[in-house]
Amino acid sequence: MKDTLNHIRNRPRFKLYTDLSPEDYEKNLRLYMENHKDEFYGNINREVAVIFVRTEDENYWKPNLALRIEKEDDATVIRGIFGPSSAVWTFFMFLYFLFVVSWMTCFTLYYVEKQIKTNNYPWALPCSFIVLLLIGLTYTAARFGQYKGKDEMLKLRLFAEESTLPHEKA
Repeated sequence: MKDTLNHIRNRPRFKLYTDLSPEDYEKNLRLYMENHKDEFYGNINREVAVIFVRTEDENYWKPNLALRIEKEDDATVIRGIFGPSSAVWTFFMFLYFLFVVSWMTCFTLYYVEKQIKTNNYPWALPCSFIVLLLIGLTYTAARFGQYKGKDEMLKLRLFAEESTLPHEKA
């Protein structure tokens, strides 16, 4: 149990085993959510639960706790992931991919231009610096979102620890 607790505290993913059936675990989550309804909300069913923290302000990096409940042999496996919505992750990964490919293209054009001693792409080097700046701004926006969601993330970790760890299989 202590090992799982450290994983929940240190990593965005965790996995634990319980003797509860998926139905009983679902009931347990619903009961915990009902007792803390002023603090948490979300969707819970027998296979998946997505938990959010109630806040006054909504930001783009609003974290959630996604729990997947699976039956495996004689135990129930709970897989948890902390983080923003998958749409936010996908958007930021798309931006990183787009900007890195753009930077590689601009820098390659600049490098080839210098190797063959032409002046066909005088904009390539300045453009590569602009794209590096955009990569930095994207990184800064992601870090700022993580900072804004820090308190919510701590509450979600507390939710995971209090609602799930007491039922972990020894």
